[in-house]
Amino acid sequence: MTETNALLKAPYVSVVVPVRNEAGNIAPLVEEIARALSPVTTFEIVYVNDGSTDGTSDELQRLKLVHPWLRQIVHQESCGQSAAVRSGVRAAQGQVIITLDGDGQNDPSFMPAFLKALDGAGAACGLVQGQRVGRKDTGFKKFQSRVANKVRNAVLKDGTRDTGCGFKCFPRDVYLAMPYFDALHRFMPALIRREGLMIAYVDVIDRPRFTGVSNYGFFDRLWVGMVDLIGVRWLIQRRRRVPMTREIV
Repeated sequence: MTETNALLKAPYVSVVVPVRNEAGNIAPLVEEIARALSPVTTFEIVYVNDGSTDGTSDELQRLKLVHPWLRQIVHQESCGQSAAVRSGVRAAQGQVIITLDGDGQNDPSFMPAFLKALDGAGAACGLVQGQRVGRKDTGFKKFQSRVANKVRNAVLKDGTRDTGCGFKCFPRDVYLAMPYFDALHRFMPALIRREGLMIAYVDVIDRPRFTGVSNYGFFDRLWVGMVDLIGVRWLIQRRRRVPMTREIV
């Protein structure tokens, strides 16, 4: 599907990419996303510039002149990854959202597999969650993630081994119906199950980041995440079952 054809109707898929100071990673990732989705669907790419202080904004403006399906949403100051994802989803025009990290570690070539999994699971599916294999992070960071995932799964029983993977696919309306709080993206599987929806999984090969260093660190979210864990458990326990009704005539 050419760029011209992709603009003939509203996009079916909106790819939301939260970034902070990732100027050097934008161009190669945009090209990879376009290459993955052009043959299969109409799409747009919504970059959320989360208070970047490097050349991220200028690079996105430059690329927009070449790619009319590329958009930039700007946070005047950094609000965090969850807030950036929410801004992107709210601005998105597509029915289906794909999120991925802006550093190049998530390989866009897996996007058709996410869409196939969501379509194959039907209306009962609220989320396709990526699960990283062959992670390229440091040993310490991988250890931290394993501990965090085990604690979260023990408390919430969400059946997901890698909720920290930013590679996800979901219907836009399902996301917007969920209660919003900071770090929501890390608890989506538990909240999706809370709504009685199922989760599909796609294993994705992790890659080294293209350039630069991580801007959303583990210690930025660790202690707040423990508080969020308690809050999500409370939300799950407080959910009332929706009664089945029928009209008597």
